[in-house]
Amino acid sequence: MRVVLFGTILLSIAVAYYSYLPLPSTISEPWKLMFTDAVIRAILDVSFLAHDIGLCHPFGFVKYFMSWNKIHSPQSSPGVRVTDTSFAGVEARVFESTSESLQKDLKRGVVYFHGGGWALSSAKMQAYDLQCRKMAEELDAVVISVEYRLAPEGRFPDQYNDALQASKHILTAEVLGQYSIDPERVAVSGDSAGGNLAAAVSQQLAIDVSAPIKYKVQALVYPLLQVLDLNTPSRQQNRNMPILKGTLTARFVLEYLNGSQDLVPSLLANRHSALNLGQEVAAAKAKINWTKLLPVAVQKNFKPVEPLQGDPKLHEMLPALLDVRISPLLAEQEVLKVVPPAFIMTCEHDVLRDDGLMYAKRLEEAGVPVTVDHYEDGFHGCMSFAFGPSPFEVAVRSFGNYMKWLKENL
Repeated sequence: MRVVLFGTILLSIAVAYYSYLPLPSTISEPWKLMFTDAVIRAILDVSFLAHDIGLCHPFGFVKYFMSWNKIHSPQSSPGVRVTDTSFAGVEARVFESTSESLQKDLKRGVVYFHGGGWALSSAKMQAYDLQCRKMAEELDAVVISVEYRLAPEGRFPDQYNDALQASKHILTAEVLGQYSIDPERVAVSGDSAGGNLAAAVSQQLAIDVSAPIKYKVQALVYPLLQVLDLNTPSRQQNRNMPILKGTLTARFVLEYLNGSQDLVPSLLANRHSALNLGQEVAAAKAKINWTKLLPVAVQKNFKPVEPLQGDPKLHEMLPALLDVRISPLLAEQEVLKVVPPAFIMTCEHDVLRDDGLMYAKRLEEAGVPVTVDHYEDGFHGCMSFAFGPSPFEVAVRSFGNYMKWLKENL
């Protein structure tokens, strides 16, 4: 009995030690977030351990665990018809408002790309299913949640190509007519890595003269928009914040680019953007110079991380590091001038905060209308916690404002 009691106490101490993560008081519901992060962190640690001993790819166990949370068969409700289909060979889940007021009218349309670091999650995950269902209902819209390929089965540019091809197919008179979608009221949206795909696809379609129907607006939720500088002020400030830590960001990037996970320390030290790596790297860095793009109050006392010496072989192993399709922030000004008006959500306690803020600044300089919706108490991924039995307050608030902007601008 004493052994069992002693073991229970030790286990409780170990769990408490593992779960405890000092969080700033300004973050939303820190104790609830701490517990949520501990669960996610435990799953990730098991997955990385399994990878290290050769049992699976880095996110293999996470994928297996997340598969339990999928809504595999489409389930319609009184206000929303849900079906699974494909566009240009890319699977998608479609949520159609069945509001009687719109039976004779054309509807809004939203093409949505889920997050998950190009390696995780699904349009069929419960959180995204609930989110898109709610969007269709409140917007009286057709929401198309795209099920693009994930790493390791798909590597860059597969995810981008899926997003682009699905978009091109959806933005045709035939498909829009099939779903009674107004061709002049179609938005593209996504969160995190999905926001990356939404921004990249939006840029390409904006300059594609063969695509007569364009997205009207883009709504980017805490998007990842560049992989060249992993030491922006927000990445330095929030490198250990839930839900997306700096190390995890680098792991996702390497998985997307089919690079070795051994390169994580090199990316985190900005060795892929060092001063000795030539004019092409220098020109790309100039487009994401946060000392000019971010307000001084956001920069705080953080300094640029610019190693004198880097490894040229990093760009040989990861040639897409300078590709605008993975880093939409590297787009030329001529491209940015023609992209649709943007909504960009950012969170103070998020490594990706500055990607969104820098993109907003570059779009404003190009003359594109931009709405920045910033949450001082927000954290990465917060909007996905707006649904379920115990939603985060900031999640409900951010989703409400996201919906309000879409209603007013789409």
